[in-house]
Amino acid sequence: MPDPITLQQFDFETITLSQRGTVIAREKLTAQQLTAELGAGIVLEMVAIPAGAFLMGSRVSQGYDDERPQHRVTVAPFLLSKYPVTQEQWTTVMGAAPRGRCHGPKRSVDTVSWDGAQAFCQRLGKMTGRTYRLPSETEWEYACRAGTTTPFSYGYTITTELANFNGEFTFAAEPKGVYRHVSTDVGSFPPNAFGLFDMHGNLWEWCADPWHADYRGAPADGRVWEAGGHPSLRVLRGGSWHDIPDVCRSAVRLKQDRTGGDDLFGFRVALTWPPGQGGSSVG
Repeated sequence: MPDPITLQQFDFETITLSQRGTVIAREKLTAQQLTAELGAGIVLEMVAIPAGAFLMGSRVSQGYDDERPQHRVTVAPFLLSKYPVTQEQWTTVMGAAPRGRCHGPKRSVDTVSWDGAQAFCQRLGKMTGRTYRLPSETEWEYACRAGTTTPFSYGYTITTELANFNGEFTFAAEPKGVYRHVSTDVGSFPPNAFGLFDMHGNLWEWCADPWHADYRGAPADGRVWEAGGHPSLRVLRGGSWHDIPDVCRSAVRLKQDRTGGDDLFGFRVALTWPPGQGGSSVG
């Protein structure tokens, strides 16, 4: 049996931008996390995401057709990893160094397929006695938005001082930034209002759901939407270091074959919370 879950408080600061990319607000916040020891001094931090409701997707005047119709969803509380899974975490859990494009122990593991991410969750579960999983697509967007209704959790635009994307392009009236051409260490930029890092850019992140072409018939809760989905295509979220800022919005979706391990793909893990609850868990 795993040890009882004990959450610890942590403090952080989140930032809000204007359409010109200037900082218009800074807010000091607190959240709670579970820290799991993986061995060799490597830990996995899981942030407690509170229950709530939000409008998922984009309205008609924004985004792409697969982000519509915008619909209200209620999400149960859950835990989500504070950062994408890193290369040192992958090596500790899987027993072998990951193959990938960008190397570094604190960088997100890349070139991971959906099946590979599932294998990590299973291996991690055996190590810890807990049922780790990929987040549902609804959980991912809810966690990314962190209470915001703007295109990004930082506000109406984004800059390369706050996320890793192709800064040669702009989204609103902000100045151009840098194009790093590589991933960055996790936690290099400010978190969102839930205390989650790297939700915009850096690497696309796998979700549990099969691909649906739009949200017609989508469930009104946070569970994985299996019915009617394409069995071999899965959803990724968040954009990457190679993408323009528009593709790093909270609502943007990407489809990919579950066996594909592109060097722009990574993932983070989730836990149903409290244990034994239904709702958001994968059946």
